Amino acid sequence: MNLEIVTPDSKVFEGEITSIALPGIDGSFQILDNHAPIVSALGTGKMTVVDAENQSKEYSISGGVVEMNNNKVIVLAESI
Repeated sequence: MNLEIVTPDSKVFEGEITSIALPGIDGSFQILDNHAPIVSALGTGKMTVVDAENQSKEYSISGGVVEMNNNKVIVLAESI
C-alpha cells in the first residue's frame, strides 16, 4: 500500500509500506494492506511505519488525522 505523511511545513514521507501503527485518540491501532476505508483522529505518540523492505521507521507525532482508502494511507500530522 502507499503512504504519504504530510505536515503543515513539508511532505515527510511518500512510498510503499506493508503496515503502519498509529496513536489514535482512543488508543493505538494498526493499518495493514487491504484495510477497510477509515478516517480517524490521531493523538500524541509514536507512529511506526514498516516499509516494503521490512525496515521500520518511527516518528513522534502530536496529533492529526489519518485516512485509508483504496490501499492509500494519508497522514496529516500537526507536527513530527
